[in-house]
Amino acid sequence: MIGRLSGIVLEKRPDRAVVDASGVGYELHIPLGTFASLPGIGERASLHVHTHVREDALLLYGFATTEEKALFERLITVSGIGPRLALAVLSGLPLPELVGAIAAQNVTRLSTIPGVGKKLAERLGVELKDKVAGILSASSSQAAFGVPATLGGFLDDAVGALVNLGYRKPQAEAAVKAASDGTGAAPADLPALLSAALRLLSR
Repeated sequence: MIGRLSGIVLEKRPDRAVVDASGVGYELHIPLGTFASLPGIGERASLHVHTHVREDALLLYGFATTEEKALFERLITVSGIGPRLALAVLSGLPLPELVGAIAAQNVTRLSTIPGVGKKLAERLGVELKDKVAGILSASSSQAAFGVPATLGGFLDDAVGALVNLGYRKPQAEAAVKAASDGTGAAPADLPALLSAALRLLSR
């Protein structure tokens, strides 16, 4: 099983990345937080990896932090949640807020995540509230790559990432505009922008 992968970023999208490690391009499915933290194309990154084996495929899921990976692995133990939905849940709220919502069994907040209805939100709280304690460290919300995101056209990237999560484009554009006016972040600070936009959408 692959537990960690280091190499050069060949491709990246809000839901996946391709990393070249020793001449082999590995495709990894990733959550939004990891996408926002990835360095640019051609730069080196190191990802924590969950290897998911199915009868017809071997899939890799990559994460910027051990906390993201740990929560993903807890999410897929919940009845009705497979890896794809687990990524959507991870991408639906900033990690500290998601952990807090699960621990508090905040069904209203969890239900704002695309693909998560009231019943699933209730199940998340019931099954995981005691399993997420201590999952966050002081560095949980920081990128694991040691470099800030410096993506060109970051506003469009943020809108595209939110649409990919299931939000309607006008809704995503309005949230990104409101967040970019209110974050006070540096122009290329995509992680801060996405976190702020997600907070607005989850209200």
